Amino acid sequence: MTVSMPHPVVDPAAIDLAPGARVVVAMSGGVDSSVTAAVLAEHGCEVVGVTMQLYDHGQAVGRANTCCAGRDIHDARRVADALGIPHYVLDYEGRFRTDVIERFADAYAAGETPIPCVLCNQTVKFRDLLAAARDLGADALATGHYVRRLPGPRLLRGADAARDQSYFLFATTRDQLDFLRFPLGELDKAATRALARRYALPVAAKPDSQDICFVPDGDYAGLVARLRPGAAEPGDIVHLDGRVLGRHEGVIHYTVGQRKGLGVGGGPPLYVVRLEPRTRRVIVGPREALGRDRMRLRDVNWLGDEAEAGAAAGGGQGLRVAVKVRSTRPPAPATLWLDDTAGATVVLDVPEPGIAPGQACVFYDGERVLGGGWIAGEAGGG
Repeated sequence: MTVSMPHPVVDPAAIDLAPGARVVVAMSGGVDSSVTAAVLAEHGCEVVGVTMQLYDHGQAVGRANTCCAGRDIHDARRVADALGIPHYVLDYEGRFRTDVIERFADAYAAGETPIPCVLCNQTVKFRDLLAAARDLGADALATGHYVRRLPGPRLLRGADAARDQSYFLFATTRDQLDFLRFPLGELDKAATRALARRYALPVAAKPDSQDICFVPDGDYAGLVARLRPGAAEPGDIVHLDGRVLGRHEGVIHYTVGQRKGLGVGGGPPLYVVRLEPRTRRVIVGPREALGRDRMRLRDVNWLGDEAEAGAAAGGGQGLRVAVKVRSTRPPAPATLWLDDTAGATVVLDVPEPGIAPGQACVFYDGERVLGGGWIAGEAGGG
């Protein structure tokens, strides 16, 4: 006898909309956003699918590991047709180039490690697309992110820690969260794919996107060299003890924590400890030299309560939090101090390796996202 497993169910509280509400769904052509549209349509919402054209999609047609390319626009339209919902394509290519690609290139040229997905959410997605959704008379904008939202509004980590995307949404404002919905936040990927099969979506078996969408070949340095030719100037590879170990073809080819490709073998393993774009020096050292426990942050977005902000105000004992300095790392215990310049200082209980300017540091209280900021450098000792 075959026992049928129950279908995954999306909690209506995650939708938090009455049937008949108009919802714009950001449809990338992938499984997650397609299931989001299907779930909302089944809930009785008036769903409008919108896909953003973000770059010269003709260069990436047919690639399975990118998003927002020509094939993805086609896939999003196929899903919309299958669901019987309207679908529109918005040309945000110019805005995406200015707000994401150019800033990505500037950050790399400055020796930082940028996170373009955060910039995309912060600008074209939750600024421009959200504004377009309001113009369309929508009651909400929904996405396929694996995060949870509670009235208030509050942002929580996705229920499945392996799929949680809250790190990439730390810059979302309260006003934006009030308008956003994340129906998949309680699910894992297997449940989402099961729903895609249940709805017979044409993208049910489509692979996940993995690469940065505008760098489908993974050659970040090549892109930066084309956009910022002066950033690829050669310089010295220098050990922490001052020894010059070799030459490099540009700091844009390196990131903090990198071990492979240094070309200075023959001894103990060495890692990139620091980048100095002005002097064109790549500083290397042993793995233990990578550890950092103090960070200075800029452009902090606060989602916590006022009382928590008060506890984190400078001059006090600071606020105990957990922080993520990379999306793939678990939250680590730390103390947070906020200041009145939208900046902050974070001190980790235990040093973490590979912390680099340009990355995000996101604050958590258990499952709740308190906010986050951009790592500007190492804070001074106290």
